[in-house]
Amino acid sequence: MRVPLSDLFGDRRPLIGMVHLLALPGAPGWGGSMTAVIERALEDAAALEAAGLDGLMVENYADVPFYPEAAPAETVAALAVCVREVVRASRLPVGVNLLRNDGPGAVAVAHAAGARFVRINVHTGVTAADQGLLAGRAHETLRLRQRLGAGVAIFADVWVKHAVPFPGAELEQMAEDTYRRGLADALIVTGAGTGKATDLERVQRVKRAVPEAPVLIGSGVTPDTVAAALTVADGAIVGSAVEQGGVGGNPVDRLRAEALTEAVRAARSS
Repeated sequence: MRVPLSDLFGDRRPLIGMVHLLALPGAPGWGGSMTAVIERALEDAAALEAAGLDGLMVENYADVPFYPEAAPAETVAALAVCVREVVRASRLPVGVNLLRNDGPGAVAVAHAAGARFVRINVHTGVTAADQGLLAGRAHETLRLRQRLGAGVAIFADVWVKHAVPFPGAELEQMAEDTYRRGLADALIVTGAGTGKATDLERVQRVKRAVPEAPVLIGSGVTPDTVAAALTVADGAIVGSAVEQGGVGGNPVDRLRAEALTEAVRAARSS
């Protein structure tokens, strides 16, 4: 059973702001204090909500280098704690991304913490990334969601950033497989890396291939480009563009976030 995008965001084309967590226990960058991690997450979430974004996604952004598949127990536990705190503090729908590619873990965290959706970087097929080969685990993720009775939407990337598809792979076929065979609830199209612009022609190709699927832009949206992006896509996920200095992993800059939402409001009223 699919979870419609409208169940989360109504009839809006949502802007989903990233809550990029500080390094969690066990990661090389771990700072030794879960209190500090949670406080920063709550500050970022509050700034994004106050700026008028429509949703939040909590991610273990600073846990580099990432495990390619299942994240270790300490990461899953710490992420669940952080997500629960954000869910409790915010009125917005909250999502989870468990890097690099732990879809079942993300669904478990979301279900336990009360989050509404997850992002999975490689849901079907195989991709070459800096972690090596990433293989989709849609069969595990969907069956876990079914066993848990979790009403958690699955947003799945098609040719995710910081990775390259196998030679011979076709964008349209991957989009079809991810949505129709992998049973994703929405698709995500990105640029080559964090903060890099997404090719709108690629978004249009995915939408033509799977016209029934909601398609989100997953990188590179700015106040200058967001209006055009939302004429093509059904929503966007924003991170570095609303963080201090435009650098991923920095604290959220409320003024940058407000500039983004103001650009959307101006476009809607014109």
